[in-house]
Amino acid sequence: MKKTYVRYTIDLDNPPSLTEQEKKQIETLRNMPDENIDYSDIPPLTDEFWKNARPFRDSHFYKPRKQSTTVRLDSDILAWLKSAGPGYQTRINTILRSVMLKDEKNK
Repeated sequence: MKKTYVRYTIDLDNPPSLTEQEKKQIETLRNMPDENIDYSDIPPLTDEFWKNARPFRDSHFYKPRKQSTTVRLDSDILAWLKSAGPGYQTRINTILRSVMLKDEKNK
């Protein structure tokens, strides 16, 4: 199955107008007292949580610098990566990043 990606760009200096329904929802939330907010589906942030916290690297705010390198790969692995279409270098990076994050999580 081919994946389709859609990219949106928003001009933060000129954001799109809110619909009437969105304005109504915001006003309802604005007028809601804090004690009526249901936090039951949000786990408490204990000291234990913060002790094990790591930076969220997949956030769109985090963009590591790219560095050019040469890597020797088995030809069948390279063929497999290229068979999914353009962007095989990005796929290599994504695969390596997931392994790295899994390794960091297990430390």
